[in-house]
Amino acid sequence: MPDTVTAAVLIIGNEILSGRTQDANLAYLGKSLNEIGIQLKEARVVSDDEAEIVDAVNALRSRYDYVFTTGGIGPTHDDITADSVAKAFGVGIDYHPEVYEVLKANFESRGMEVNEARMRMARIPDGAKLIDNTVSLAPGFEIENVFVLAGVPSIARAMFDGAKNRLHGGVTVLSRSIRVHVGEGTVAADLAEAQAEFPDVDMGSYPWSQNGKFGTSLVLRATDRERLDLAFDHVFKLAEALGGKPHEEPVGD
Repeated sequence: MPDTVTAAVLIIGNEILSGRTQDANLAYLGKSLNEIGIQLKEARVVSDDEAEIVDAVNALRSRYDYVFTTGGIGPTHDDITADSVAKAFGVGIDYHPEVYEVLKANFESRGMEVNEARMRMARIPDGAKLIDNTVSLAPGFEIENVFVLAGVPSIARAMFDGAKNRLHGGVTVLSRSIRVHVGEGTVAADLAEAQAEFPDVDMGSYPWSQNGKFGTSLVLRATDRERLDLAFDHVFKLAEALGGKPHEEPVGD
């Protein structure tokens, strides 16, 4: 049987914590990782603070198979992710010669000053492997099991898509969802009993309201298709007995 492979996402940036910017990378990474058999188990958000980043990187990389960071690799003074990751691994950091020349040529061709701020994006921790950036050239990087991506969603996605062939997946979590027209309080007891009967199938309930009506979505997740289907049929019958007029809905609706 394939192994269970796990990951964590570390979101870096004061702008996320202040609410000024809404994170758009976590959902994409969670879905994309599961598609290749990597289960996202934890997500953290930390400020642009070196000690906080170092502590989080070291804690997560020791606990999970992969860590993906987003944010903090741009040209400004608060873009300290690369330096912080280098410190977490105890390695140096310097201008990557190939990246430096690519960025320099790009800025010059666009009539932009090749200044220290812009060239910060060419600084890569010693021993790291580059992750191509097909959107704006400045790369991310991989060091051991940590993948450092940009915070801008279009760039983060391009970097992840370019690097995912380096990842080794395991079992994929499968999902099925039931939409019922009764509240969580009505289904709670029966759902708890179903969970006890199928401990290997994760069961969650999520309330919804639409056009003055309300109800609950029951989402079941498992790595074994047969067990998932058995649990689904069991919960579906429970919902019918409760008068919930259940029907299967696409997961994610």
